Amino acid sequence: MDTVETANTARGRRRSTQRPRNRKAQLAAVAAELFCARGYHEVGITDIAAAAGVTGPALYRHFSDKQAILAHVVLSGIDELIATTQRALDDADKPAPDQVDALLERLAAMSVDHRDVASLWRWERRNLSPEHQREVRRRSSMLIGRWSTTLRTLRPELDERDADLLCWATLSVFGSTAVHSTRIAKRRYTKLLIACARAVLHTTLPTSRGLTTTQEAARESAFLRTTRKDELITAASTLFQDRGFHDVSMEDIGSAAGISGPSVYRHFPSKAALFMAAAQRIAQQLEFGRLAVARTASSESDALHGLIASYIETMASSADLMTASSQVSALSDANRAELKRVQRDYVAEWTHLLRKVRPELGTVEARVVVHMALTIANDVIHTGRLAGRPNLHAELATIMAVALGLPS
Repeated sequence: MDTVETANTARGRRRSTQRPRNRKAQLAAVAAELFCARGYHEVGITDIAAAAGVTGPALYRHFSDKQAILAHVVLSGIDELIATTQRALDDADKPAPDQVDALLERLAAMSVDHRDVASLWRWERRNLSPEHQREVRRRSSMLIGRWSTTLRTLRPELDERDADLLCWATLSVFGSTAVHSTRIAKRRYTKLLIACARAVLHTTLPTSRGLTTTQEAARESAFLRTTRKDELITAASTLFQDRGFHDVSMEDIGSAAGISGPSVYRHFPSKAALFMAAAQRIAQQLEFGRLAVARTASSESDALHGLIASYIETMASSADLMTASSQVSALSDANRAELKRVQRDYVAEWTHLLRKVRPELGTVEARVVVHMALTIANDVIHTGRLAGRPNLHAELATIMAVALGLPS
C-alpha cells in the first residue's frame, strides 16, 4: 500500500511541475497586462517573470527578450483578426452581407474582450524592431485588403482606394476600445461598435473639396515669426509622434530645431516639460476651435460638425499626445491628471452635444461613440498610405459625422 501511495505521489508531483502546453501564451498575457498598466519601458523581464511565477531563465526559454514578447502579443493579435476574418468571410453558406454582419459581431466581441492587445498595438508597436514593424504593416495590409475586397463586392461603386479608407476607419472604430476606460456592459458596447462600424462601411464619401476656415487662417498666418520655444515644441511633437517619448532625446529635439542639445535646456528643464508644453499647445488649439464653433453654431448638430472640422485640422498638424500622455511615465502625477482632465472635459462637450442630437443615447453610450469618432481621426490622419489623399479632411469629416450618427 505504501508503495502505491508513493508512486501516486510521485506522479502527482511530476504533473504539478510539468510546464503547461500554453506557457508561452500565458507569459505573453502576463506581459501584455504589465505593459498596459505601466508602459513598455517601465517593465523588465524580471517583472514579467515574477508576475508569472517563473524564473528569468524559464522565461528566456520562450522569448529572447522583452521586445520579442511585445512582438508576439501584437502579431498574435493581428493574426487573430485575420483568422476571425477568414472564418466569417469564407462561410459559403451565407450571402456576403450576412458574412460581413457576422464578422462585425466577432470583431466587436474581440475588441471588448481584449482591450489590452488593442492598446499595445496603438501605443507600443513603435517599440518593435524594424523587422517586426514591417511585419505588422504587412499583416495589417493583408487584413485591410481582405476587408476591402469584400466591401467592394457589396459596394461596387467604390474604387480600391476609397474602400481601403473606409476599412481603415472601421479598424479604428474597433481600436477605440484602447483609448479610454469608460465602463459599459459588454452587450451594449458591442452593439454600439457594430452599429458604428456598419455605418462607416456604408459612408458615401464627398467629392467636393475646399479650404476650411482653419486652413485659411493657417495660410494667412504662415508668415508670422515663431519663437525658438515654438520651434522646439513643434520639433518635439513630431519626434514624439514618430518615435515615442522614450526613444527621443533632448539632442534629437535640438537637432530637429537647428540648435545643440544643451541649448534646449535654456528653454525647457526636461523632456517631460517639453512633452507637457506640446500637449498643452494641442489643448489650447482645441479650445480655440471650440470657442470659434460656440460663436457661430446655430444648433447642436451644427456645433458638432464644427468641432469635427476643428479637431481634424488640429490633429493634422499635431501628434496624438493628449491621449498618449497616460503612457509617459516621466510625467508627474499632477501633470498627467491635468492632461486627463482637459481631455475628459473636451470629450464631455462632444458628449453633451451628441445627446442633444441623439437623445436615445445615455451619457456613457454617447461618450463611447464620441471616442470612436475621435479615434478615426487620430488614426487615419497619421496612417501614411492615406495621408496623400487630396480630399482627406472632407472625407474624414463625413466619416466622423456618420460614426456619430449625425443627420446628413
